[in-house]
Amino acid sequence: MQVNRYFEDHVVSVGFENNDGTQSVGVMQPGTYTFATSQHETMTVITGSLTIKRASDAEFVVFSAGSQFEVPTHQEFEVQVQTPTAYLCHYA
Repeated sequence: MQVNRYFEDHVVSVGFENNDGTQSVGVMQPGTYTFATSQHETMTVITGSLTIKRASDAEFVVFSAGSQFEVPTHQEFEVQVQTPTAYLCHYA
């Protein structure tokens, strides 16, 4: 397992591999963050919600607990977090 800390520890994730491939599970504290992908990502919101804007989005889109979204390889996306939110990210 690999622990990753971003944005002065406001985003913390644990990366791991299993039969489903490379994944990470983490928590984001309230704030606004910009991420860049190095590979395709599928993110599932576990608790809370994430408001995101990808290059392909005309406006911000809200994803609540139980929903998921994808971000293509080599793209930046902005994330707004209102309450502590847990997520699972699958890399392909």
